Amino acid sequence: MLSTVTSKGQVTIPKEIRRLMNIKPKDKVDFVLDGDKVLLKHVKTLKDFRGSVPNKGNGNFQQERAYSRKAKSKIIMKEME
Repeated sequence: MLSTVTSKGQVTIPKEIRRLMNIKPKDKVDFVLDGDKVLLKHVKTLKDFRGSVPNKGNGNFQQERAYSRKAKSKIIMKEME
């Protein structure tokens, strides 16, 4: 898919790519150099993960935080497979 660079150095990400990568307005993307290629990566922020791990509800912040980190790590590792 072709896209044209504007005089300000801006490029429009084609609609099909945005759809496939679930890129929405105000999302962050990263351009990564890979030899003679440039890769576009959709960057997830902490805001994207809000509500992704269920609350155990015991009221202990430290335990909740440790539980959430462990649970989210498992989800991310599975996505990376």
